[in-house]
Amino acid sequence: MENIKITVEADIAADLQKVWDCYTQPDHITQWNFAADSWCCPKAENDLRPGGKYSARMEAKDGSFGFDFEGIYDEVVPLKKLSYTLGDGRKVITTFEVLDGNCNVSTIFDAETVNSVDLQKQGWQAILDNFKKYTESN
Repeated sequence: MENIKITVEADIAADLQKVWDCYTQPDHITQWNFAADSWCCPKAENDLRPGGKYSARMEAKDGSFGFDFEGIYDEVVPLKKLSYTLGDGRKVITTFEVLDGNCNVSTIFDAETVNSVDLQKQGWQAILDNFKKYTESN
């Protein structure tokens, strides 16, 4: 059975280099990589090369739950595209494109089988919306 693909995207009012830096640098990732204010991302590592590892710790601020979100890069095209494979084999592709003076960030990912497609889309979109808010305000 082929995986269901989910797409989330945001248009960010910032130049491409700033968007790329905020998306890929660990000091920035820890500031936006969570879906709700009750969560945080206390640690992130990003070895930005094919075969390199991406890792972000995501946890509830009250300590009740947390997990490490990790993947290995398949392709890194600076300022254009990131693709990686998660530990369970699912694929994620994020593209960066300048459109009408803004930067469009689009992520397509394989759905997992535990949570509903709608819940997954909402969660990933909330994180991307948090990224947009952070990037535009810095």
